[in-house]
Amino acid sequence: MSKSVTIGNKKATVAPFSSWMVVFVLVPMALVVYYAFTTAEGSFTLENLKWIYTYRSTMFLSLRLAFIATVICLILAYPIAYSMSRASEKIQRNATLIIMLPMWMNFLVRTYSWMTILENNGLINSVLKSISALSGGEFDGFQLINNRGAIVLGMVYNFLPYMILPIYTSLTKIDNSLLEAARDLGSNGFHVFKRVIFPLSIPGIISGITMVFIPSISTFIISRILGGGKDFLIGDLIEDYFLGNSGVVNYNIGAALSMVLMILILIATFFMNHFDKDAKTSGGGRI
Repeated sequence: MSKSVTIGNKKATVAPFSSWMVVFVLVPMALVVYYAFTTAEGSFTLENLKWIYTYRSTMFLSLRLAFIATVICLILAYPIAYSMSRASEKIQRNATLIIMLPMWMNFLVRTYSWMTILENNGLINSVLKSISALSGGEFDGFQLINNRGAIVLGMVYNFLPYMILPIYTSLTKIDNSLLEAARDLGSNGFHVFKRVIFPLSIPGIISGITMVFIPSISTFIISRILGGGKDFLIGDLIEDYFLGNSGVVNYNIGAALSMVLMILILIATFFMNHFDKDAKTSGGGRI
């Protein structure tokens, strides 16, 4: 009797999650696959897939910019996360609050705020023009917006917290006794970091890479606002075909491109999970 009650409780607990997954994950994915392999009339076709080859340069550009943004986030995030993990509890709490505070604001507001900083009459160019005027020179300002550099900057700014927090969490979970043992065995600070701290923080690094790379490759708002629409990313193309911003609505082509993006994300997630499992099973390096 108790066994049947336990099984019933488990089913009742899993049912809401399973329903959510079916309605909001499996059904939309099935619809994307259906539209990707059908025409507007509903007949089967492979013609939609040719657009994947047509827009291959856009896909490669999306991958490249997402990769660059992810690498920059990792380079910036690790020292910040490491410094936070070594600080006092009060500083850790305050630093975590400061990092999370921008995430409480709307994504569009955060992105639009960079326009007032980077545009030709924005904060940076206004300051530089004032300095140039005081020195008697003429300065027209730098082109800081409507380019790929601005797109990467927007990605880094918006997604950097998603890199810092997982790494910080991994670093705070490291047992201090391991560090003390490494020092007792004659390791200096560099070797302690190389052979103990860094290997044990790899799961956080992998989680951060996944959480930054996936939204970076699929973004479309950042490229439109800070890139000026000059460079279309795959997210822009998908939005364009579904909403008809260019005057053409084609769910089938949009679904085909979405399917490719979905496959790329699944591949990236698979590799990240694979490396994460290897890092957890191998543990820290030899001291």
